[in-house]
Amino acid sequence: MNETFDVVVVGAGTAGIPCAVHAADAGARVLLVEKDTRIGGTLHLSGGHMAAGGYRRQRERGIEDSPEAHLADIRRISSGTARDDLVQIVAREAPATLDWLDDHGFAFAPETPRIIYGHEPYETPRTSYGTDEGVSVLDVLRPELERACAEQGLVLWTNAAVTEILTDESGAVVGVDVYREGRDVAVSAAAVVLATGGYGADPDLFAELEGAPLVSAAARTATGDGLHLGMSVGARLQGQGTSLPTFGGLPDPRTPGRANWSDRQRLTSERPPWEIYVDRHGRRWVAEDEGSIDLKERALAEVTDQTFWTVFDDVALSAASGTTQQMVVGKEPDEVRAMMNTRPGLHAADTLDDLADLAGIDAAGLRETVGTYNEAVASGHDPAHGRTFLPAPIAAPPFYAVRNHAITLVTFQGLDVDTSLAVRDESGNPIPGLYAVGEVIGAGATCGNSFCSGMLVTPALTFGRLLGTDLGRAVTPRREP
Repeated sequence: MNETFDVVVVGAGTAGIPCAVHAADAGARVLLVEKDTRIGGTLHLSGGHMAAGGYRRQRERGIEDSPEAHLADIRRISSGTARDDLVQIVAREAPATLDWLDDHGFAFAPETPRIIYGHEPYETPRTSYGTDEGVSVLDVLRPELERACAEQGLVLWTNAAVTEILTDESGAVVGVDVYREGRDVAVSAAAVVLATGGYGADPDLFAELEGAPLVSAAARTATGDGLHLGMSVGARLQGQGTSLPTFGGLPDPRTPGRANWSDRQRLTSERPPWEIYVDRHGRRWVAEDEGSIDLKERALAEVTDQTFWTVFDDVALSAASGTTQQMVVGKEPDEVRAMMNTRPGLHAADTLDDLADLAGIDAAGLRETVGTYNEAVASGHDPAHGRTFLPAPIAAPPFYAVRNHAITLVTFQGLDVDTSLAVRDESGNPIPGLYAVGEVIGAGATCGNSFCSGMLVTPALTFGRLLGTDLGRAVTPRREP
């Protein structure tokens, strides 16, 4: 069985849906292929943060901003490690992307635009998200996809896996093989767009590319399909060395190697920490009240196995009450107490030695560290790390330890593309007919060695729209009578 289209888009997520829709609206015959049974990809998990400089919602709220100021902030936060040619395009086109969402009824959270402090902050309130986070973006994309299917003949296949990229004798991409409904389907196309997401659910590929163990909070479908497909036809990767860990959620109670981002601890500058962070040797490794989450994440990258525990006592837990002070997002002290010694990685004991034994921390190291910290509290000075918020000693049992690990929400390496989003081979030349958008090009392309607010969802939407329009226009003259 053979099918013929102008454009095949692989992956119906943040980048793939707008790419397919805009290509169809521009005149192309489009097939959108999704291996999952539902569309949306990471939008079902994502906070859906987007950023632009000078979009309508900012102006309506009296916020002065511009693409140039946004670009300057990206360069500052990433220390120039992102692909400047790509982020220039994003900064220039991002206001139109957010206005497009606005035009299509996007449900902005009422407090946005705002400055986000979960990672290094912008200097201007420019980050927006929906009332239902990433799902609010999908609430715009879904009806647009349905419209394009009804009006433009766009074809959507779900529960269908692309197994191979097809090339001709010259190496140009001419289509894909798709496994669908129990059989292989050869699909011919002038352009194939990979929009398959990252590799945050593939421990083997993650270890190969990043040299670190994987604890994932990424979509379970993020298995690096696009990287494997691209490399099979000679694509090279970009973003090596840009990966940065982020502080994780609580260990998943059912699935080893995963973390629950939805019930994460507040470990950033969102609240003053009463707890200390220790490694498996019981040693502190950072000033817990360090205001720069970027510095804390870089320190975490150097911790053994990128694993640590927050250690605190019952006085500290009792103080963690109220939305802005909770240690675990959405949970009051009694709810946290109830999870201790019942969920993996959450421990409580009446002595530090027993706590260390339960958690797998060196007991002598933990006793020494807590003693030294308590001396710092008494003197008002922390000579080891320079912590300044020293509210109380860790002295009132029960004592608690909560395991944390650097987790992966997004992945930083991806397919190398030029500014037209054509995938490049090992020699730096475009592979004819092959393109890539979204996380498959790697977060390092648009964030560099940093987490830059909105610079994952915004580029995915923006590049998807731009590439779809360009590909649709390219084939339209061939279809006119």
